Amino acid sequence: MLPKLITVEEFFDPPVRASASISPDGTKIAYLAPRKNRLNVWVQTLDDDSDAAARCVTYDETRSVTGFLWVDDPRWLLYVQDSGGDENWHLYRVDLDSPDTPALDLTPYPGVRLLGLEQPHGRPGKLFVQLNHRRIDQIDLYELDVASGELTMLAENPGNVMSWFCGPHHEVFTQSLTPEGDIEFSRYESGALESLVVYNGADYPVGMHPTQMTPDGTGLWMGSSRDTDRTRLVRLDLATGEESVVDSHPSFDLSAALGLAPALIRHRKTGELLAVRYLGERQDIRVLDPDFAPVLEKLQELSDGDLAEISCDENGNRWVVSFTHDRDPGVTYFYDHEKGESRQLFRPYPHLDPATLAPMTPVTITSRDGLSLHSYLTLPVGVEPAGLPLVLVVHGGPWHRDSWGFDPSVQLLANRGYAVLQVNFRGSTGYGKAFTKAAIGEFAGKMHDDLIDAVDWAVKQGYADPSRVAIFGGSYGGYSALVGVTFTPDVFAAAIDYVGISNLANFMRTLPAFVRPNLTNNWYRYVGDPAVPEQEADMLARSPISRVDQIRTPLLVVQGANDVRVVQAESDNIVAALRARGVEVEYMVKEDEGHGFLNPENQIDLFLATERFLAQYLGGRQVS
Repeated sequence: MLPKLITVEEFFDPPVRASASISPDGTKIAYLAPRKNRLNVWVQTLDDDSDAAARCVTYDETRSVTGFLWVDDPRWLLYVQDSGGDENWHLYRVDLDSPDTPALDLTPYPGVRLLGLEQPHGRPGKLFVQLNHRRIDQIDLYELDVASGELTMLAENPGNVMSWFCGPHHEVFTQSLTPEGDIEFSRYESGALESLVVYNGADYPVGMHPTQMTPDGTGLWMGSSRDTDRTRLVRLDLATGEESVVDSHPSFDLSAALGLAPALIRHRKTGELLAVRYLGERQDIRVLDPDFAPVLEKLQELSDGDLAEISCDENGNRWVVSFTHDRDPGVTYFYDHEKGESRQLFRPYPHLDPATLAPMTPVTITSRDGLSLHSYLTLPVGVEPAGLPLVLVVHGGPWHRDSWGFDPSVQLLANRGYAVLQVNFRGSTGYGKAFTKAAIGEFAGKMHDDLIDAVDWAVKQGYADPSRVAIFGGSYGGYSALVGVTFTPDVFAAAIDYVGISNLANFMRTLPAFVRPNLTNNWYRYVGDPAVPEQEADMLARSPISRVDQIRTPLLVVQGANDVRVVQAESDNIVAALRARGVEVEYMVKEDEGHGFLNPENQIDLFLATERFLAQYLGGRQVS
């Protein structure tokens, strides 16, 4: 018997609390919680967990705050915010000693975007920030004095720098692209670059991650796959350009920064490495500092989930941690290592009973040409897993991956009686560079074949009814949904395109100016350059807009008006082409959203429409 229906609002209303972090002195926590239906930053002392003791310190009524940062002086909190999803991120400062003072915009420049922020060890009260203030298409390096708000330029971009690294004594280094698309690290002095080392750019479609300065400024910790298929942690010596291995995993890639769990776990005060995360079906944390081992052991005993956000005081005694979990998301604990005591601080969604939610199970599917497609299957609770309606949920990127954890959209679908399948198709990251590179030239080709092979697998296993299969994806996943209904229209009974690409050439031409130099190793290498006529013709052949006459599958299209990555024209054009043919298509546009919906009322509208749409064409349950 299926569990009771959980409303869309219960899944997509803001969490009661989330993303807690302890202050440097270990006396307070900050976290996100709703104020007027928008997530804002709240602060309270660790000695008093009551709601009455909590104090809201930001007051955004337009758009939820998504993250914040303690600085070394616990008087200050920083957070970033954009406008309506335009991704022009500004950096704001909150003064906890003056609670009635409005947050101060530390980067008050229209149209300018914060593109990097680092807290240097050895320079208290300072931040290194990267801004495109001087030129919209070039990133410069600045030092920010947190207390005064004063910005001082440290380095001006000579033209091709993608990112900056700065040591405690203003030793400046750069990462840039060569004309051939390779990744070059250089020393920056007096406006000139002196090359240190060059990496094959083809191995890093979304750059080298992580890349962080060592506390003493003499090296970079990086994720490197030089001479190996898997990404491992190395140290690049900034005097010699030599690479040395710090740690590697026999099976897994170094974890990319998925959500709020960075690959490197570092000591708050010293900045030294404590541990490093790897990601397979689940997370594996490898300890680098022996003193951290007993702490990690105690932290991992708090939950059967995977450690997500981790923060500690400057002494490394008091810890606040949260957990990734498929059915109990974000549960957060306080742990005092000196006293050996711990307690649960909160569950972000206390109204959701883990027993009624559906487990997310890793499965491996073999593609028609023999690749292992590491995937996740979520089956509805309380019903025989046979002949079910299936929703194929396709991740974005495509240089990204699905991973184990809670996804409210997946749980909503499972609660409505759908099986949900998430596939790490070729081109996904995290499974070695050969697997990623297998996607070159395969948009709407073998990348899509992988998805169809996964559907066939679910049917052969008996889980899915082949006449009731839907495809649902955002960004690249939205493109996949459109490819599904144009290249393989007989497979799908319904499709949802969420901020997806309909014309690959138009998509690339409309990307923001500062992004375009970075296209060499991803979109240009994998799909083509629209400035080359033969490549543009091939891109058009792989674009759903060129095959609109094949669409006979019911389609829901969803778009944010302020999207700077996949502009609204991508959705407008596919909808207009269908309507010109007299084909009915449902179209939702939100004027205050960008590349994906953030505000809860818009997420609720989206998934109410999704619930109704899929119930109509696949026969699942709905609340009303």
